[in-house]
Amino acid sequence: MNVLLDTNIIIHRESQNIINEEIGILFRWLDNLHYKKIIHPVTVEEINKYKNPQVVKTFNIKLNNYNILKTISSFSEELSKLSQKFDKTENDLNDSKLLNELYNNRVDILITEDKNIFKKAKILNLSSKVFNIDSFLEKIIAENPTFIDYKILSIKKEFFGNININDSFFDSFRIDYPEFNKWFNKKADDYAYICYKDNKIIGFLYLKIENENENYSDIEPVFLKKRRLKIGTFKVILNGFKIGERFIKIIFDNALAYKVEEIYVTIFNNNIDQNRLINLLSEFGFIYHGKKNSIAGSEFVYKRNFKKNFIKNNPKITFPFIPTNTNFFLVPIYPGYHTNLLPDSILKTESPENYIENEPFRNAVSKVYISRSLEKNIKSGDVIIFYRTGGFYESVITTVGIIENIIFDIKHEEEFISLCRKRSVFSNKELSDWWNFKPYYRPFIVNFLYNYSFPKRINLKRLIELNIIKDIKSVPRGFQKISFDDFKTIIKETKTDESIIVY
Repeated sequence: MNVLLDTNIIIHRESQNIINEEIGILFRWLDNLHYKKIIHPVTVEEINKYKNPQVVKTFNIKLNNYNILKTISSFSEELSKLSQKFDKTENDLNDSKLLNELYNNRVDILITEDKNIFKKAKILNLSSKVFNIDSFLEKIIAENPTFIDYKILSIKKEFFGNININDSFFDSFRIDYPEFNKWFNKKADDYAYICYKDNKIIGFLYLKIENENENYSDIEPVFLKKRRLKIGTFKVILNGFKIGERFIKIIFDNALAYKVEEIYVTIFNNNIDQNRLINLLSEFGFIYHGKKNSIAGSEFVYKRNFKKNFIKNNPKITFPFIPTNTNFFLVPIYPGYHTNLLPDSILKTESPENYIENEPFRNAVSKVYISRSLEKNIKSGDVIIFYRTGGFYESVITTVGIIENIIFDIKHEEEFISLCRKRSVFSNKELSDWWNFKPYYRPFIVNFLYNYSFPKRINLKRLIELNIIKDIKSVPRGFQKISFDDFKTIIKETKTDESIIVY
């Protein structure tokens, strides 16, 4: 990508007094994306007109960091007409010269803070290629979202350089990959997700975005051209805490953010941890593709199609996509249980520090909801929207889930506790109390997937205004069915990323 920088951008960047604090961010993005920074000879001319010779000398030294156009294209007919109409000063003419290089496709985009250039660009239908600093950063950040950070739980986004490479956790990687330490150190400024227990690493995940031009010649069969998310390094050693599922959700969250078509991983299958990882990935829709041949040996390749799709009788293999050809329900959850069960749906009024311990029900993607709802006409593939209770202003909808299955016929208390234990917010004692609260009316179990947390929350007041809930006396006390139109309204009002919705 060839980026032409206007004189005002160069002055912002190279001046001793920084005019725009975001200029550093702009240039860091240009460097990270390997965009070619180009200046027009008129910029050199304009800078050389400064009266202070020391300033001129300093600027000319700094200009060596840029690529100066060696030739200038002739004015096109359109630019000539535009120049004759609008250019009254030498500066106006220089603006047209910059636009002419863009118009003639000598450069790909132009970054400027000059309002007159934007006016001319609109006339030339070049508005989509001309940016100021703010609009360029907005575009680039939207197209290149940083890997999603997580405010709570023990899995954190961290620089490689801050992670102890000598931790015994990485020994298996050193065995499988002789160049592992060298590779790891080169990633010092890249992010990874890491999980600790008692100051020891128990989980690690590194993700990488690959575009359509990635070389896959070492994979058989060779991949087709697609935008992919690669699970570069993934290992979990703590069994029983559902850390693997927590990482799975992180993988899918990033796949959504980066709008990839496919996710894949290359992995050996020579120990228990790797075999368990393969089983976990398979559970969430990854299938065997082939093999990758490298210096380290032959690895298995597993991939997951990430195009919109939904399989009603097994929603886990199309997670996290949400269907629309199904039923929709509001489901109440008390504040004391809400964030424990749905950690990414934490409210601004809650402290992340209260949710940092490892608990299976927090980490799990597949969770348990216990109910005595009168409404029992619910089934696999139905959509549930969690309504956090609290009153007229405090009650909010926060989360979308998909029902995996419902268990009605539970024979005894021990079975009930066993079915709930790892994926419910309740302790064994609380589960026992739930079971025995009304012996004549036993609870049933809803297994659901924790799909998505709403970016914007709607409170009860707004739900009543939208006529989704009739009034304060009609709040959900069990599974409360809503219409498809209500669901669409919720999606719009909550600013939900509609790429997750399968219409």
